[in-house]
Amino acid sequence: MQREFHAGRYRLSLDRPLVMGIVNVTPDSFSDGGRYDQLDAAVAHAQRLLEEGADILDIGGESTRPGAATVSVADELGRVLPVLKALHDVGVPLSIDTRKTEVMRAALDAGVDMVNDIAALEAPGALRAVATSQAGVCLMHKQGNPQDMQQSPHYEDVVGEVRAYLAERKAQAIAAGIAAERIVLDPGFGFGKTLEHNVDLFRALQELGGPLLVGVSRKSMLGAILGQRPAEQRDAASVAAALLAAQRGAAILRVHAVRDTVDALKVWTALAK
Repeated sequence: MQREFHAGRYRLSLDRPLVMGIVNVTPDSFSDGGRYDQLDAAVAHAQRLLEEGADILDIGGESTRPGAATVSVADELGRVLPVLKALHDVGVPLSIDTRKTEVMRAALDAGVDMVNDIAALEAPGALRAVATSQAGVCLMHKQGNPQDMQQSPHYEDVVGEVRAYLAERKAQAIAAGIAAERIVLDPGFGFGKTLEHNVDLFRALQELGGPLLVGVSRKSMLGAILGQRPAEQRDAASVAAALLAAQRGAAILRVHAVRDTVDALKVWTALAK
């Protein structure tokens, strides 16, 4: 079992679940779009997440919510590069949340430690861009693209298909020169999946390989479970789901509510032994 994750300048122990704090530098993200799309606001938010206990910061400049419009490379770089440069020396790994090779390369040149790619490095040149760096990478499963992925998702065997895809992409990444210690996998909750698909995947987390990064924070699957509750009212449910994911072996939890997640993990660690 992999006990360490290598991400750029950092070697992170996986002896406990790590908490990845979300910094959306976008006007249209599903839960906090527009709140942190200016440099000062984004950096201040990132600093708050660090104070709350974030182990990794994930900075994204393009919303990938269902139906979101594609952002140009220039616009995405204009959003994320100033934030990455301002946060370079904060003492934790910085992750760039992007599916564009050009953005990956620019972020890597700026010293980013990790690439979080919803397209699992399928874009032309993406594998090489990461392989020629020391950055860690998260390879995610999705069906379709954000513009159409929730229209009619279908699987014969969602657990088997997601497991096979993640295993294949991990093998491709290793063959390209990315060490296994630099790779984590994401089942892609909400990316081309119905509520039933998401539930089946969550219950089967331990069957999907790994190490796993799990991101269900404020997602519509939780809203549906709660009776269509809006995103801003899903933090308690998000913490509960994160804790369940940790109990099922998740290595990294990608969350909005860092403090509450960190507190829940501390209580679980203290009382579950």
